[in-house]
Amino acid sequence: MTAQIYSRIAILGGGAWGTALAVAANAAGRTTLLWAREGDVIAGITRDHENKRFLPGVTLPENLAVTGDLKEAAQADALLVTAPAQVLGDFARTLAPLVRPGTPLVICAKGIEKDTGRLVHEMVADAMPGASCAILSGPSFAREVAMGLPTAVTIAADAAVASRLQTSLSAPTFRPYASDDVIGVALGGAAKNVYAIACGVVDGLGLGENARASLLARSFAELARLGEALGAKRETLMGLSGLGDLVLTATSKSSRNFSFGMSLGQGNGLAQLEAPGRPLAEGVATAPALVKRARALKIELPIAEAMADLLSGELQLSEALTRLMSRRLKSE
Repeated sequence: MTAQIYSRIAILGGGAWGTALAVAANAAGRTTLLWAREGDVIAGITRDHENKRFLPGVTLPENLAVTGDLKEAAQADALLVTAPAQVLGDFARTLAPLVRPGTPLVICAKGIEKDTGRLVHEMVADAMPGASCAILSGPSFAREVAMGLPTAVTIAADAAVASRLQTSLSAPTFRPYASDDVIGVALGGAAKNVYAIACGVVDGLGLGENARASLLARSFAELARLGEALGAKRETLMGLSGLGDLVLTATSKSSRNFSFGMSLGQGNGLAQLEAPGRPLAEGVATAPALVKRARALKIELPIAEAMADLLSGELQLSEALTRLMSRRLKSE
């Protein structure tokens, strides 16, 4: 029996990723509404069918509707929320009184809350008790999704909701896979940004592809260790939202986090890289939160720990590699 669809889908957030998801939902045949804060984004999409601020050069569908009224957008059958992880909790509290009971909230952000160590679904659950939470994650650069290039992602939720969302968002070039492992999908999407920065640092230092491949493999081992302790399924971490997203993010200069790490490895200072107007590298805030969560479970994450110390200024760039390479020899 085919799952019933969510006919009206609203994407909350007019950045590059929100705009790309709106294009994907539109391509799936859904009545799509994009909510944006920025007046120029709303005007540009309405007038020119282009998000010139966040996704320049991509022509958007003429029937893609956009609004600045959050209450109007919240009346859709399903909501895709793209607020960054560090402000997701506050946004969920704003959204809470506007959402009808039972409306699925699909979290499309990746990260861990810096001060609390909460994963994205935990932030929303605390702000909106009883909400129907889902997570959409996977190897997906916004520009490629918006351009209609083939992309596969994972949607994690209660089985019935995940199946319905999968059917609702499926399009010829956008393929969602359903999962019930919310923890695994949330963790994979968050941790990969930290390890992408580490791989970028290796690249920036000119240490070679052997070193980057080794670091990538050991990064996945760390992710798997923490995932097991949190109750994630190993097959989830081996899939699109874990290993798939890690490989994409940690090997491509199109990745904000990899590029951030590469610039760091080339000797650019943190103040310069985090200046206003620079692209957001989510892994910077995620690194200390990931380490904090792991330490609470007595799980060692040497690569993530080195990145957290490097990004806080406690560890010098020249010392980071020495720390990792001088660890106790052991079996893989």
